[in-house]
Amino acid sequence: MQNKIKIERAILDLTQDDLAKKIGVSRQTINSIEANRYVPSTVLALKLSEVFNKSVNEFFSLSEED
Repeated sequence: MQNKIKIERAILDLTQDDLAKKIGVSRQTINSIEANRYVPSTVLALKLSEVFNKSVNEFFSLSEED
């Protein structure tokens, strides 16, 4: 799965720590999601959707490997 979390975070001028606090996870979790080492749960994806005010598929997409 690919994502645009880093881009969306930059648009809102949020640090990884800022975003983590908004959705109730650690900064390391945000780092792992951005680096494609961790696929978030549905609940976490929906929380991100609320922060970015966008649908989940606007910042997550399946890769051919998925």
